Amino acid sequence: MDKNFKENAFQYYLPGIIAVAITIAMLLFPEEAFDAALNGLSVWWNIVFPALLPFFIFSQVLIGLGVVHFLGILLEPVMRPVFNIPGTGSFVMAMGLASGFPIGAVLTGKLRQQQLCSKVEAERLISFVNTADPLFMFGAVAVGMLKAPHTGFIIAAAHYLSSISLGFIMRFYKRGQHLGQRFTGDGKRKQKNIFTHALQAMVEARKKDSRPIGRLLGDSIKDSVNTLLLVGGFIILFSVIIRMLDLAGAVTFLALGFSRILSLAGLDTALSPAFVSGLFEIDLGCQLIGTVQGVTVDQKVIAVSAIIAWSGLSVHAQVASLISSTDISILPYVCARVLHALLAGLYCLLLLGPLGFPVLLDSRIIPVFQQTVPLKSLPHWYAGTVFLGKRFLVIIAVLLVVSMLVYCFEKLKIKTKKTDLRRY
Repeated sequence: MDKNFKENAFQYYLPGIIAVAITIAMLLFPEEAFDAALNGLSVWWNIVFPALLPFFIFSQVLIGLGVVHFLGILLEPVMRPVFNIPGTGSFVMAMGLASGFPIGAVLTGKLRQQQLCSKVEAERLISFVNTADPLFMFGAVAVGMLKAPHTGFIIAAAHYLSSISLGFIMRFYKRGQHLGQRFTGDGKRKQKNIFTHALQAMVEARKKDSRPIGRLLGDSIKDSVNTLLLVGGFIILFSVIIRMLDLAGAVTFLALGFSRILSLAGLDTALSPAFVSGLFEIDLGCQLIGTVQGVTVDQKVIAVSAIIAWSGLSVHAQVASLISSTDISILPYVCARVLHALLAGLYCLLLLGPLGFPVLLDSRIIPVFQQTVPLKSLPHWYAGTVFLGKRFLVIIAVLLVVSMLVYCFEKLKIKTKKTDLRRY
């Protein structure tokens, strides 16, 4: 009976108690709850929705047209050895690095639903592709929150370096488990040329989808809007939850525990309340970091880097909801976020110290980064879409070049071996 009670307490009673407590808090502080919800809605409508909607639609159209399958074949030579995931993960990686969360989780779920990767491969992939977007780090954080535009490069470099490092580490996750056939290892394909394989995969994927262009576009828009509505709901919900916890004194209580951790890490304990807020929501945590007085810019940069890499329970809840229709486990993702936060802080420390780049921190780059501050205007939304789109194309182009070099090297090595065998 005791054992059943403990299991039920964790699975049923505790969530119910928390929900009731938050509801009572909202009834006791209706004005504060309304302001928090309005603030969350403003962030979603003015920044998240217009920034992500084009990329959500664009990515789903490319999947339906088979372009992702085409890229998957071409990029398998680099994705498999480095990250131990299929080539199709390259599209998710490029889109995630360029556009920010939660698009990495959305596309990973799509790949898994279409059986383009195994369960373990999806868990590896989602662990490092669900990243922050460069506009947020360069504009909102460096310029808007820290008031130090020259720190944008450090924050972004630490974030992406730690993400790539995490991807390499996650390649060893359940390495010995049988994963089935590789995406490019289909024995039915008899052609030897990788481009022929890629074109065949695209044609087969398009035939399998079979939706007319109009229907494909309509479904992509509908699914994208529904997904962003879900994201907006989580942003508003966690905005209210954090405000209620703050009013209840929970933030102050949790800050005591964070103070000890920060002391061990050599960081100022004045950052503790901001870390508590960042534990739940990334924007609020980074914003509070910028308001802390008496703390050096270097320590603030390390703090925001860790918070951005952790991404907050709000984003974690979004990811859990987005992958709920698949068999992908959320636990590896959460564990990876902890490691990502540690790596981001470490890379930041190295970039600020032994590996510092004084030329890149020159004040002459400030006007360029100031153009990325989030604004409520159509020109800014357009410029932001172009900015992120270019980053996506650059990442895909770099991956293609590297993949083709690897492929040509392997072909040349095989040809050389055959020549040597003939000689003997």
